[in-house]
Amino acid sequence: MNQTHAILLRRIRLTETSLIVTWLTPEHGRIKTVAKGALRPKSPLAGVLDLFHLCEIQFQPARSGDLHGLRDAILINAFPGVRTEYPRISLGAYAVELIERATETNSPMPEIFNLLERVLRFLDANAASQRALLHFESELVRLLGITQPGVSADVSLEGLLHRLPPARGELLCRLAPAISHARA
Repeated sequence: MNQTHAILLRRIRLTETSLIVTWLTPEHGRIKTVAKGALRPKSPLAGVLDLFHLCEIQFQPARSGDLHGLRDAILINAFPGVRTEYPRISLGAYAVELIERATETNSPMPEIFNLLERVLRFLDANAASQRALLHFESELVRLLGITQPGVSADVSLEGLLHRLPPARGELLCRLAPAISHARA
């Protein structure tokens, strides 16, 4: 049995009452677990397994394959401020998508876990901004070891991923600082 902190990245319905949950952990990297019975009305996991939640999880490693068994999850931080505004949710989802695409399963990356936790803490307390998005990208590029002198983080990420998530363009436009026009 393994126990670790984990941030919920994605959840997919497996059966009427069960989920496949993707987590980012510092010790095990990105992992998938089966949460049997999580959707039952009286499940102890009700309200715990939601996007961006930081939890303490216990899981049984898979004997074969990469789908582990979730035994328990205790909510540590729900980051409720992230859900207060669409731009905050969008930036959080963009960060999650980049991390999912740029990392391999079962590969420990504590620095990337810490980066995602910092992004969620920031968005929990602050409005989303272009500066926050660009800072996240530059930190991710640095942690992935793909920084190139004179090359912007988005270009480096595009080189690694072959294309950036389409939501990036809309997010940058939405987060553009408002230009105030002073009247003479």
